[in-house]
Order: sequence, then structure tokens, then C-alpha cells
Amino acid sequence: MKKLFFLIAASFFLTTVDAQITERERPAEWQHLVKGARFMDRFLPMPDGIQIKGIWGTDSVLNRYVDNGIELPGVSFWGGNILQDTDGKYHLFVCGWPENSPKGHMFWPNSTVFHAVSDRLEGPFKIQNSVGKGHNPEAFRLKDGRVVVYVIDGYYIADGVDSKVWTYGKFSFDSRDRKIIEGLSNLTFARRQDDSYLMVCRGGGVWISKDGLSPYMQLTDKRVYPDVEGRFEDPVVWRDELQYHLIVNDWLGRIAFYQRSKDGVHWVTEQGEAYVPGVSFHKDGAVEHWFKYERPKVFQDGKGRAVQMNFAVIDTIKWNDLPNDKHSSKNISIPLNKGMLLSVLNEEEITPSTRTIEVKIAAESGFNPQTDVDVKSLRFGSFTEVNFGRGCKPVKTKVSGKDLIVVFKAKGSGITSDEFAPKMIGRDKKGNMLYGYARLSYVNYRPALLSARRPLFDKEKGGLKVEIQNFGLSASEPAEVEVICNGNSLGKLPLKALQSYETECLIFKSNMLLKDDKAAYEVKFFCGGKEVEWNRFFTEQNCR
Repeated sequence: MKKLFFLIAASFFLTTVDAQITERERPAEWQHLVKGARFMDRFLPMPDGIQIKGIWGTDSVLNRYVDNGIELPGVSFWGGNILQDTDGKYHLFVCGWPENSPKGHMFWPNSTVFHAVSDRLEGPFKIQNSVGKGHNPEAFRLKDGRVVVYVIDGYYIADGVDSKVWTYGKFSFDSRDRKIIEGLSNLTFARRQDDSYLMVCRGGGVWISKDGLSPYMQLTDKRVYPDVEGRFEDPVVWRDELQYHLIVNDWLGRIAFYQRSKDGVHWVTEQGEAYVPGVSFHKDGAVEHWFKYERPKVFQDGKGRAVQMNFAVIDTIKWNDLPNDKHSSKNISIPLNKGMLLSVLNEEEITPSTRTIEVKIAAESGFNPQTDVDVKSLRFGSFTEVNFGRGCKPVKTKVSGKDLIVVFKAKGSGITSDEFAPKMIGRDKKGNMLYGYARLSYVNYRPALLSARRPLFDKEKGGLKVEIQNFGLSASEPAEVEVICNGNSLGKLPLKALQSYETECLIFKSNMLLKDDKAAYEVKFFCGGKEVEWNRFFTEQNCR
């Protein structure tokens, strides 16, 4: 009987594990990626910490640093992120709940957001007070200095990180006639150059708010995540001085993907894993083998580069974390290789006829490119080439003040007209990985973003009214707009240049009799004869 009970219990455990894990087949080409290709290559050893005996956890995490991130024996912590105040201290906003809660980990819907403080970026963080009820917080600052702490279904706002009084509110959302993908939860935010905010929701839709609190307007009609099979969640978005970055996790496959964008709407996906279980390792090579790494958040330096990633981690399947047992969860800190500051000095666009490309590597505190870089190891060009060890090779160097200019033979760069941030991979003279993305002088990093609402029939004007708005940070070029109804073009109309956030309405006349306003529409934008944007509004209704 005991043996039968054991077999049943083991079978249940394995079934539960299988329900939490599926093996995702990697593309064959990933086998040929070089060091520096994967975002995962940027994780650095965790700072030395305190290890003690008699702590909770499976054998695979008993070697952990208990003073890394935030950990308390009686509290199960989960997602959170860090802000730095003017006093230099680091403030972690993290959710948690009592470990002895009747439902164990499944008590998370009743979690509390805690405000914790540390003198060090990696922790240990000590709880100062609570903000309020909520789960999976993400804190960010508004232009006026106020702090917003987003939680699922709402947010808290206060004058500063040390505020004792936090006011609860709810964001408003305007889907702009688009389907909301997988609901509005686990939102993540990035501040744009004009202090407006870009938001990505769990489903992969992109939204923009002019100030971070005003209504969030949806721009996309489908998810921006990689076009691969996956159960996606936990997006984290951030912007540095050059570009936007996005990481999204396939929780079932336990693999995350890394994407980049010039405008936050149109994304490219780099090859390789952004992270997988086991990225938390020590200087001696020992690994903290957490079962799940979720809710990633980044801390950025003054240039916007990610220098640390925080994860919510758990030592077992969530449903196996029961009250008063040996399992629990915490939030950990892992440092990141922040990358080099690069700029291409060529003023003309790089084309197949370009002979050489000059790239300036900026000197920084603790980094002297003139003495530290192994120049021969450098490769430069599109990530589609450099990530596989291909790309441009250096032919000579020049000194520019404290900076280093590397001249590359342009052949094999892979750079096309769509390139906005070519990549460099190499090593320093100690063999450590170097990487960075370069600014191109001829690229507009504040582009226009034309976006239409769903066409509506205007009886008074006898045609279709199309409202168009520029959500970009610079004026749009004069364009042409085409409306298509169930595959039938209703023609094109000119669109004047629109300033940032400016709105214009166009009226399309048509001989087609529109029975109602529930037809399926497509709106296409053309500049210089080239299609630059495509909005789709599909329903089950038809034009007649």
C-alpha cells in the first residue's frame, strides 16, 4: 500500500512538472551563435554574499546568497523593481505575502506591495513600509518627480519614494478600435524622449500615454512578440539613449526572447535566449538553480543601459509551495554587462558601395578603449551577421581624445536601409566579452508614428471618415492613405504632415453601398510610394 501511495504521489508530481515545462526546439542556427550574441551572455557573477545553513529551499538553492535581493523566512516575495533616489539609496518596490498563508504560493492575489531600501544595488533590501495591496508592481517616475507604482488593475502615486501616503487610482485605456490582446495585466513602461510613456501589456500590445497618467492609447493590432510558438508573459521594456529593448518570457518553455526597436512599435528579435533557468551564478562558477525565473525588471544607468536585472524566483512548482513547508520565493539581483557606448562616424548612409566604416568607442570611468580593447577580436555590422562571428573586420585604429576610433572594412557588414543600431562584439585584453550598439548619424531616433482609428461611415459627408494621429516624436512627412474594405481598395488620399500628437480626419468617397459600420477595414500609409504602416480592423461583418 505504501509503495502504491508513493507511485501515485510520484506520478502526480511528474504530471504537475510536465504541466509546467515543455521543451522548445531551438532553431538550428542558434548552435552557431558566438559569445555576446545572446542577451543571456550579459549576465555577470552575482556579488559575493552571505551563505548560511538551515534555510528554506530545495538542495539546488541552498548555496544561495541570502543577502542578495530581498529574503525573509516568513515572507514569500515575488516581482518588483528598483528606483534610486537623490540620496543615493536604492528603493525596491516588491510584492509579497506571508509564507504560512493557507494557500501557500497561491495566496499571491492577496499580496502586499512593500517599499524596501538598501545602500547597495544588489541588496540586501530591508522593508521600510507598505504601499498597499497589489501584485507585480513596476515603479516609475513622472516628469514632475512623482512616483507611480503600477500594480495589476491599478496604481499607487506619491510625491516621492519615501512617501508614507500613497493614493490609489486606475489608468484609463483607449483601445482605439483594436482588440486588446490577452487583457491588460502585467504592464511594463518606458519613458520616451518627450517624457511621455510607452507601455507594453502582457499580450504584447503597445500603448502610449502623453504623461504616464493620462489615457493610454493602443497603437498595435497584434502582439509585437516574436512570431513563434510560446505562452508569453512577463514583458519588460526599457529605453536607453539609443533604442528600446524588450524581453518577454515563454513561461511554459522557460525561455525568454530579446527584442530591440527604434520607436517602440516596430521590433527586431535577436537570436538566442534572453535568459533561461540557471543565469544566477557565483564568481566561483556555482549556480543557484531556481525552478522559475519570472517578472524580470532592469535597473538602468545614466545612459539608460541595463546594469542589473531583478527576478522573482521560486525553488519549486508554484502549486507545490505550501504553507509552513521548506519552499518559498524571493527577489534576486543579477548584474549585467552594460555594453560600450558606440557611434558610427560615417555621415552618409551605409550602402553596399561603402568602403569603410568608422566607429568611435567612447571612454568611460573604468574603461579605456585605447588600452583595454583587443581590436583584432572586434566584429561590426548587423546583428544577423555579427551574432554568428561574421561582419566587418578592423583594418586600423585612430585616437580621438580619450576615445578610440576603429576603422572597419565595410564588406560583409550586412547593414541595410532598415538598420538603426548595428552591433559590435569582441573581447578586451583579459578575454572578457565586449559588445555594444552604435548610433547612426543619418537615422531619426524620434520618428513619426502614424496610426489610424477604424474607418466610420459619415452620413452627412457621404463617405468614410478616417481619423489619423501622429504618436511619434517628430513631424510626419506628407503621405498617402489607402483604405481597403474586405480586400477592395476605396482609393488613396493625400495626408498632410502632422506634428507630434496632431490629428487629421480624411473622408473617402465611394460608390460602394455601406450597409453598416461593421465592415473589415485596412488602412495603409505610403511615403514616397513606399508602404510605411498598415493598420487592420477585422470583424465578422462585410462590406456590401
